Parts: sequence; structure tokens; C-alpha cells
Amino acid sequence: MFIRRHSGRFIFVFLLIIGSFLYFLFHLLAIQFFRSDFLSRKAEQQHNHTVRIEPQRGIIYDRNSRPLALNLTVYSLYLNPRQMSSEAKSRALKDLPPLLGLKPSFLKERMGRNKYFVWIKRKLEFETMQAVKELNIPGLGFLKETRRHYPNNELASHLLGFVGVDNNGLEGLELQFDRYLKGHEGWARILRDARQRDLLMDTGFIPAKDGFDLVLTIDETIQFMAEQVLDEAFKKHHAESATIILMNPKTGEILALANRPTYNLNDVFGSDVSSRTNRGIAHTYEPGSVFKIVAASAALEEEIFSENDIIFCENGSYKVGNHILHDHHGQGNLTFAGVIEQSSNIGTTKIAQRMGAETFYQYAKRFRFGELTGIDLRGEVGGSLKDPSRWSKTTIGAMPIGHEVAVTPLQMLGAISAIANDGVYMKPFVVKYIKDNHDELIKVFEPEALDRIMSPSTARRVSSILTGAVECGTGKRAQIKGVLVAGKTGTAQKIVNGKYSHNKYFASFIGFAPADDPVIAGVVMFDEPHPAYYGGTVAAPVFQEVVMNALKYLKASEVIF
Repeated sequence: MFIRRHSGRFIFVFLLIIGSFLYFLFHLLAIQFFRSDFLSRKAEQQHNHTVRIEPQRGIIYDRNSRPLALNLTVYSLYLNPRQMSSEAKSRALKDLPPLLGLKPSFLKERMGRNKYFVWIKRKLEFETMQAVKELNIPGLGFLKETRRHYPNNELASHLLGFVGVDNNGLEGLELQFDRYLKGHEGWARILRDARQRDLLMDTGFIPAKDGFDLVLTIDETIQFMAEQVLDEAFKKHHAESATIILMNPKTGEILALANRPTYNLNDVFGSDVSSRTNRGIAHTYEPGSVFKIVAASAALEEEIFSENDIIFCENGSYKVGNHILHDHHGQGNLTFAGVIEQSSNIGTTKIAQRMGAETFYQYAKRFRFGELTGIDLRGEVGGSLKDPSRWSKTTIGAMPIGHEVAVTPLQMLGAISAIANDGVYMKPFVVKYIKDNHDELIKVFEPEALDRIMSPSTARRVSSILTGAVECGTGKRAQIKGVLVAGKTGTAQKIVNGKYSHNKYFASFIGFAPADDPVIAGVVMFDEPHPAYYGGTVAAPVFQEVVMNALKYLKASEVIF
């Protein structure tokens, strides 16, 4: 037998085997030493899915633990483009857009992403979630989340504010106290198989920490009363805007705050910016005659005048600098108290002239005009109060009657509340305390006295004069049967294109009741009411009705502040 030798072929095969071995060895070493971390991370991403656990946002309650803002369970839709077949994508593109109100182009772009998780639509109603589930399209999934819900829709909207799609505060108390309300999210690691199906929870798990609850000074019932009456008057008088704020003058607790126009907290993006503006703290105006409480308080505290001193009111016409000042009704001699009761511009100017610009200015500063009240709400502005060095020759005849000064409704409320509180200015606030869901107190906000503006005796004397303004002066329509009311009306021309308008006005009223033992102080302001525009005609009746009903409610509820 003859055996042929194939040494060349043998060597070739041998070298091929050795080369292949070295080639694979090189790649194995490269993977082990150079790409191991990358490939390990990629494998972990494919087989481990980290799920965010959303915390429950804190609930906002009124002072009587009635919820004003709470959470509803909703479902958010996502898809896994890598898991979806062409058929599943075609079905989704056909059936989902009309069901979810989405554009097909939006959905197509989402399905084209090379990812394991892509959001389609957040926070669906239960019925919509069920309808999507019934389509039974592979690659779609749901995560349970919460959505902020406001059970009273517009009620206290400018106080509460609202949140975004991720439950982060965007306005009002939701923004101001977001760090307390939102809590801290947790997470869990879920294992997946090769088909990207969830198997079980891994050992990695951190529970979410729910947010804290806010308890406000607001009384839901009083807030409802205030909004209802304000809304009716706002429509009746065809005003551009309107504001009412009620406060306990002894503590600074805000009981109600409402503005018109307003908006539905459950449909925020169906409203415009002007409807969402908290005009009670963020808009300034020239207050008119309600500002006369500054001159009255200063003159009595400095003992420049007493209640029965006679002031000649020039029969309705008085020259100040190069300007002629007028009263709505010409008056001759009036007592000091009568000047305030009848709201004489000329009499008030003479009071201010006697005390001097510097003294008047210092008392206006004491009342905190031109600066923030410090309320626990974002967006407050301080208005403006000119230093006497910037006064013109006519300012002494303008500022004491509420012109050449810019204030907010909240500042006027703080001023009248100081008179009601025996001369002590209390810091206004809207949050009583913060607690956890086990009712353990996290933080308590106590009443805070900011300054003493005048002596208790002077405050009571001013209060008596303001009682006269309601009993027999310009504020008669604020009278409440069986209750002594103190207050002051205001009607101020608006500045339009740099000049005072003769057909656009601010109408306002400030007051408190009962005058002998105040429980509620309030401010009501209307911007451009028509055809009626006097504070005593437009604003005083709103104060009367709201405060009357609130006092009845508090008495029936046996509520004592």
C-alpha cells in the first residue's frame, strides 16, 4: 500500500486552527479586559429595569381639615419600541391617536426610538386606560401615578396655585411650600427576561417618602361666601377686576382671599395669565379716600387735633400749589371726626398740612406702605411711597387723600387691621401648620406682631370715627343690623396715559366688625366698575353681605379665634 503525504495541506490546516485560536483568544482578552464594564452595563440595562416610585404629594386642608387639594390615582401609558412588532406598531398607529387625542406623527416618532421605555401620554383617566388595555397591543404598558385634584375647582385658586404634570408646584402655595409637599421619590429594580417581560423585584428597593400636609388659616365656608358675593358684584358692576380679603385682625390669619377674574384649578391651561394673577398681593392701585386713615391716625397720635376740633372745608374748593382741590359735596365747617366721616378731601389735606410732610410720611411707613407685608405667598409687591424729598408742591394735597401712592389690597387690609387690633400691626399669613400623614406636627406658624403703629387709646379713637363713617357717613351701605361696623370708603380716579381719567375709577372699602371687639377685618376693591363707581355704592355692600354671613356662620359654629 502506498500512502501519499500531504504535508502542505496539514500545515495550512494547522496554521488556520492556530490563527483562529489566537484570533478568538485576542477578542476574548479584549472583551475581558477592555470591554467588560461596557458589556456588563449593557446586559444589566437589558435585564434590569429601575422603576421610579412616586411619593404621595401632601394634601392641603382648610383650617377645619377640609381638603382643598388632594391626589387621585391615574395611569400613564408607555411603550417599548424594541419589543413591538411591525404589526403591533401599525395597530397602535391606527387605534391610539383618536383614543388619546394624539397626532399620528407624534406617535410614529415615539415608536421609532431605539429604546426600551418611551412615554406616550401621562395621567390618563381610568376609562381611557381601560380602553387602551382592551386593544391588547404588545409593547404597551401602564404605570400607576397620581394627579393633583382640586375638589372645589375655582375656590381659593389664587391662594392654592397648581402643579405641573410631574406634580411639581408651579404657582401659589403649591410652589411656595413645594419642598414640604412633594416628598421624596423611591425606586425599585425589576428583573426582565430575554423578551423584556418583568419577572420579579430585585433586592434593590427604596420606598418613597410622602410629602407633608399643609393646614391653612383659610375657612372653606367663609371663602365660599366671599367668592360667591364678589362674583355677583363683579358681574353686576361690569368691573375689569375685583378683590376681597378677610383677616382675623388679632392674629393676622387670612380667612379668605378671592380675585376676579379667576380660573379652574383642574383646567389651568384653559385660562390666561390675567385670570391666574393674585391681584390681592401683586397689583397696585391708588387707593383714594381709604388712605385717609393714615392722616387721621397720625393727627390723633401726635395730638395735633382732637375729634371735636373745627376744620373749615372751604365750601368745596381749595388751592394747593397750582392745583384746585375739590370735595364731592362742598362743606363748610366740619369737626375733625366729621372730615373723616364725610370723606372731605380738603379737610384731610388741611390736617396733613398742619402735621407736615415728614410726620405724615413716617406714619405711612409705620403702616408699612411702600414695603412688603411679609405674607407667606410668592408674588407680593411693595407698592410705592415717595420720600418727602421727592414731593412736589401738590403732593401734600394728593397723598393724604390716596393719590401719588401705590398700594396693594393686602396692604390696606393690614393697615385697617392694625387699627382694629389696638394699634398693633400683625403679619398676615395663610399657613397655620405643616404635619405628616400621622398628624405629627412638622412646623407651626404662630401669629407675629410686626410693629406698634399707635397707642391703644388712639386706635380706639380712630375706630370710633370709622364707626361714625359707617353709621352716618359715606359707608352707610356697610351697616350690619345688630353689629357695630367700622370702615372707610374710597373712590380714586385711574391714571390713563399719564392723566387722571374722568370715567375710570377704583372703588374700595376697608373695615372691621364688630367694631367694639373685632373678629373680622376686610378689604374689597373693584377696578373700573360702571356705571356705578363709588366705593360706598360698589364695595361697601359686598363687605356688608360677606361679613354679616361670616359672623353668623362663626356664631352658629361656635368658632372662637
